[in-house]
Amino acid sequence: MRGIAIAAALAAATTAVWADTAQERLTEASSVFSEIMKTPDKGIPQDLLSKADCVIILPNVKKAAFVVGGEYGKGFAECRNTAGAGWGAPAAVKLEGGSLGFQIGGSSTDLILLVMNRHGMDKLMQDKFTLGADASIAAGPVGRTAAAQTDARLDAEILAWSRSKGLFAGISLKGASLRPDTKENASLYGKEMTSKDILAGNNITAPDGARDLIANLNKYAAGSSADRAK
Repeated sequence: MRGIAIAAALAAATTAVWADTAQERLTEASSVFSEIMKTPDKGIPQDLLSKADCVIILPNVKKAAFVVGGEYGKGFAECRNTAGAGWGAPAAVKLEGGSLGFQIGGSSTDLILLVMNRHGMDKLMQDKFTLGADASIAAGPVGRTAAAQTDARLDAEILAWSRSKGLFAGISLKGASLRPDTKENASLYGKEMTSKDILAGNNITAPDGARDLIANLNKYAAGSSADRAK
């Protein structure tokens, strides 16, 4: 009976994780990114944002999700427009497997990943890829003074950060996998679409709910082709 009660509690927690809609999760992703970038001394170094090709934001990742469903969380990938400046439409993604050292509990973690080169971007557009195996990943440095630390991480295709209980720090996600969330994309765009369909397309109209997220990316991570060439 005790086991059944624990399982029921975890199932309820997992149901709560996915109760919000794609539009609500877009709003949450925008808030997470904006809040982190408003604290530059403790946020993602601006020089890394300027060089990144894509940003992946997974808000409110629940500990209980791994225990019950094997999923860490859901979020969105955004890549720069291939035709020019600015950011394109968001692609829904799921982070699964691996190990973050999570334990049973109710607290949540926000994850942000920067895709630093074209090879990492190509992997992001596949049906599934494993962090640390198909694409190299490292814990990202934090704050304005982190520039000296970034040289050691320039060989990583993806840099990762987490925010939990107010603490923002680099994190290793080796062994976890990312895949497109086709059902979530269908909710946003009216039909099933892969990450490649969205991220590589220049004529994809972003859903209304993505306006704040794109505006925040343009504000904090405008960058330029010259920045990314350095």
